[in-house]
Amino acid sequence: MSDTYHSTPATSGGIAGWFRRAEAWLDDRGKAAWIIAMVLGFVIFWPIGLALLAYMIWSKRMFGRTCANRTNRHSPDHSRSMGDFARNGGFRSTGNAAFDAYKSETLRRLQDEQEAFESFLDRLRTAKDKTEFDAFMSERARKAADLTAPAPQGNDSPAAGY
Repeated sequence: MSDTYHSTPATSGGIAGWFRRAEAWLDDRGKAAWIIAMVLGFVIFWPIGLALLAYMIWSKRMFGRTCANRTNRHSPDHSRSMGDFARNGGFRSTGNAAFDAYKSETLRRLQDEQEAFESFLDRLRTAKDKTEFDAFMSERARKAADLTAPAPQGNDSPAAGY
């Protein structure tokens, strides 16, 4: 017997490995590559095209963002705020210096307005919290005063008049 037959793990090759490599290749090329693959699948053998269409809908590749953006979804920069995005030049340059200056100034102004509004909301929350706390403390003081007040003394009983 010869050792020409070697088994390979299912994850490193086979159908699953080939499918993952093909999916990554198509994702790198964007939504158009997925659509072309689907059309070719319909031309070659219609169940292949139908399977690709079903997969594209199921994985939200058909109606979601572009496939190229989907691959960067889990990157550390994905959670950046819009302010970080604008401040760090997240928008590409148009090549027109006047427009780019206007755009960056507008984005800076909008970021400043957003920060001022968030500060305003924080002040409103603080004022509301203080009002609620003051109401709680005054109610607590009133209840404590009612408990420590002496019972009224007097001849209010009906038998006291006879």
